[in-house]
Amino acid sequence: MNSQDQVKAASRTLDLFEAFAEAGGPLSLTEISQRIGVPISSCHSLVRTLQVRGYVYILEERKRIYPTKRLFNIAQSIGRYDSLLERLTPIAASLAKATGETVIIGKMQGDIVIYLEVIPGSHTVRYTASPGDTFPTHSTALGKSTLSLLSDVALDKAISKLEFTAFTAATITDPKAFKQDILEGRARGYFLTRGETVADVMGISIARRIGGEPYAIGVAGPASRLEENFEAYLAAVKDAESDIDRIDGD
Repeated sequence: MNSQDQVKAASRTLDLFEAFAEAGGPLSLTEISQRIGVPISSCHSLVRTLQVRGYVYILEERKRIYPTKRLFNIAQSIGRYDSLLERLTPIAASLAKATGETVIIGKMQGDIVIYLEVIPGSHTVRYTASPGDTFPTHSTALGKSTLSLLSDVALDKAISKLEFTAFTAATITDPKAFKQDILEGRARGYFLTRGETVADVMGISIARRIGGEPYAIGVAGPASRLEENFEAYLAAVKDAESDIDRIDGD
């Protein structure tokens, strides 16, 4: 199997598990094929391999397939060894409790930000996301705050590599304007997005290096509510920032 086939096989395996999560129940081979856009013969081979490895089982009566808890148990074991995320998560939970808004811990990976942890807000109408979600660096508060940790030379280099896709009318697409936005955030000590990835969603974020690695934490929710409660939310974000600084000092 060449490298391209290996990437395709890995992608199909991930698509398969995501299809089960979306469906919320067992699926037939035909349903899997339709959901992940792969021929039934290829789905059969994939399912058979996962069955042999203990990741899925077959419900014989209707020939439907469902994952075992093997993947869940492996994921839990992996999570237990991310000691830094374990220390950041209680801070994120406290911030979510203080604001009632969704709180995200993220890390920049090239030109995207990946969500490592998401604590859902308590409001009925709230920003929704999941760990593993990725968003463009240039249109997220977490991305801006992480970029601010770079030296001026490194920041210019990073900005030069961004594509600046416009996701909404509010997305900053001019490199000079984007750099100015980051410099202003540095000066005031926090970073904002106002409908730059998703219309009517606002974010407030800060970033810190912990053990030499840059991490960002932020609050996201409906722009109208964040504007109305801005000072209180910003104070809560700053409290979280102080808690993170104590972690890095331990």
